[in-house]
Amino acid sequence: MRTLDDIATARTALEATIDGWAHPAAWAVGVATIGPSGSVLDVTFPVVNLDTPSLSAVAVAQQVGHVAGTATHRLTPDQLEAAIAVVAPAESVDVPHPNLAAWRQLASLVDVPAAGGTRQVVAAFIGDLADAPVDAVDAWLRLHLLSHRRVAPHGVALDGVFGLLTNCVWTNHGPFEVEGFEAARLAARVEGRHVEVRLVDKFPPMLDYVVPAGVRVADGNRVRLGAHLAEGTTVMHEGFCNFNAGTLGASMVEGRISAGVVVGDGSDIGGGASIMGTLSGGGTETIRLGERCLLGANSGLGISLGDDCVVEAGLYLTGGTRVAMPDGSVVKARDLSGADGLLFRRNSETGAVQALVRDGGSWSGLNAELHAN
Repeated sequence: MRTLDDIATARTALEATIDGWAHPAAWAVGVATIGPSGSVLDVTFPVVNLDTPSLSAVAVAQQVGHVAGTATHRLTPDQLEAAIAVVAPAESVDVPHPNLAAWRQLASLVDVPAAGGTRQVVAAFIGDLADAPVDAVDAWLRLHLLSHRRVAPHGVALDGVFGLLTNCVWTNHGPFEVEGFEAARLAARVEGRHVEVRLVDKFPPMLDYVVPAGVRVADGNRVRLGAHLAEGTTVMHEGFCNFNAGTLGASMVEGRISAGVVVGDGSDIGGGASIMGTLSGGGTETIRLGERCLLGANSGLGISLGDDCVVEAGLYLTGGTRVAMPDGSVVKARDLSGADGLLFRRNSETGAVQALVRDGGSWSGLNAELHAN
């Protein structure tokens, strides 16, 4: 192969050998940690691929017998080496080959023991991003797609993801199953290895798997895998970002971005501020903040904001909060959801919550020096 056309021709020929072949919307090859019970503890996908027909995808699919739709597969050492052999001739074309480079590294990890179990190389194919995940390996690919910023929050289905993931003990030696962990920790100590437990959860810290370019995160434990942090985002020590949530541009995060919440470019989530998510209490509304918004310290938000809005410090604005308007009328806050250019504050004399139309205002936006990450 000497040109991109040669690679495309080879791909087409290989596709013709798979009856009914349909290129996936997303796919990846990674390494999974399998616990003693057989459960998937984690999966690392060094490269994730989105909606791009490629020789690499067909080569892997041919080896594992994948035809179409959403499915995951284990790759044996022979299958992985065979896929590498199919794609390797493409290296003569002077373009990046990230999948091939990653596969060669993964080949050394096939069935190698891990601290919490064994490692296995796996492949995941997503036929349609709207398809629900079929198993844990599939779920891990979707979380990687979000944190690699290949899809925006709500850009890939995550139905039932909690039931697919394993609750793990996350340590400096990787994940362990909860059952039997104390025996494993004792065995490590006998061997002179210290085991530091970071958390017990189904979602690991994002930075253990994905480090997006152009971000700062002061405490890695406070950003879950599956968070989407846009370039220029800074998450300070008390900031938090859940999965399937995050920022779409440069933002300061010193408060809580709950699951499902999307924050626009240039917005600031003040210290201790909280934004209602969709995981608890049966909530279904997805809350979005527009661009250049400010949530003051210790404020709270249960409605969406348009662009250029401010919620003053200490004010918790829920959908049912009664809000006095400039014309003297009173409405529920949910009726103002998504409106631009509003300042929400509590009148210091009457205690009434007010919405005022912002005309300029004292907040001039983010400090650019803090977001040149």
